[in-house]
Amino acid sequence: MIPERRSTLSAQARSRVGEAVLLMAGSGSRLRGADETFLKPLVPVLGRPLISYTIKALIGSGIRKINAVVGFESERLSTAVRRLIPAGIEIRFIENPEWQKQNGISLLTAADHVTAPFLLAMGDHLFDDTIVDLLVESADLNQLNLAIDKKLDSIFDLADAMKVQTCGDRVVAIGKNVQNYDAIDTGLFVCPREIFDYLERAQKDGDCSLADGVRLMAEEDNVRAIDIGGASWQDVDTPEMLKRAEEVIQKRPQQAAR
Repeated sequence: MIPERRSTLSAQARSRVGEAVLLMAGSGSRLRGADETFLKPLVPVLGRPLISYTIKALIGSGIRKINAVVGFESERLSTAVRRLIPAGIEIRFIENPEWQKQNGISLLTAADHVTAPFLLAMGDHLFDDTIVDLLVESADLNQLNLAIDKKLDSIFDLADAMKVQTCGDRVVAIGKNVQNYDAIDTGLFVCPREIFDYLERAQKDGDCSLADGVRLMAEEDNVRAIDIGGASWQDVDTPEMLKRAEEVIQKRPQQAAR
């Protein structure tokens, strides 16, 4: 059974973006420690697999096709995630044989399988459903749209966060070492087809991060910043971040119960 689409998002907005890419090819070494059987997207968060929150949020915004980029323990992970997909939703698992490289390579792996515009999400981020709705509804489909968080005091591990400098609604710089930043990258995008061209250009020795491609697009004024306002999200990279994610969800009982 397909989860109900959220009533806060208009039918017109839901029809704008119907496809998503989920990046979950990495091994999650910072969270799993020495446990070689650990699959990060399946780590329990208040009794539910981490990735199930993202899947439900995407479907609720109108996504009907999910392209999941997998790598580490791909067969075992694909089997488990497929069980979380409700009837009526198409799921495609895309193998990234170079999963040990940066996440830009994982997204490039999906280039021949995805139709733009598409929603891009990280498999290890939790976020309010309202962030997805806002992004889909506000996106300029001819540019790259990035959901940003300007509540800097609320960021759990600011030193490790992907920092963003904005000017109005434009992204002008992005990177973990950006000094003059006023926002944080939440890991949620609406992407045009051109993102793949920029990632190709960004490669050095056959590798690049997603931020490398976004940086090139920003230099050519092709990246919009969409502020999430009071909504919440959490990257889940370490045991401490996992604990924080559970605390954030527990403050939203209506979502924890879903």
